[in-house]
Amino acid sequence: MKYLKYALSALAIIVLGLGVRHFIWGPTPNLSPEVLYSTSFPDSNGKMQPIGQWQGKILVVNFWATWCPPCREEMPELSRLQESYQANDGIVLGIATEDVAKIREFTKETRVSYPLLAGDMEAMNLGTALGNNRGILPYTVIIGRDGEVVKTFFGQVNMAMLEEILRPMVAGSSSP
Repeated sequence: MKYLKYALSALAIIVLGLGVRHFIWGPTPNLSPEVLYSTSFPDSNGKMQPIGQWQGKILVVNFWATWCPPCREEMPELSRLQESYQANDGIVLGIATEDVAKIREFTKETRVSYPLLAGDMEAMNLGTALGNNRGILPYTVIIGRDGEVVKTFFGQVNMAMLEEILRPMVAGSSSP
């Protein structure tokens, strides 16, 4: 019991230190579009998928994990969003913080209409570079056609929240 108190105290100091770091130095800067589009992760079949293949499209990048209940709960709406916006160059992209084997197993039991990539710990690094300074899952980033971050969401999202951002982006573009 005594060691548990020490462990909890140490954990509290670490968490406090991370929070102080954020307020002193500010949030992690956004990743440049060049670095984002040069990143690749394997899909559920283990085939490397470069994010650059979606350059010039509106991306809804969702960082998630199979063990995360809110991540799983938002997936049907993200699938509907993918089906609604793919004709307008909108792509939902799920990047898991797990390995290929876990994603492969997950896709055997769960239908998802958008690409799922296995990013493992590199996914968390990418999420941090895209503004997830809290390490929260799910974490969703909307990226414009120019590769710049338009909006980020900590926690579970729904179609209405995302469409509020996406509709003007699609309406303001010259693509179909």
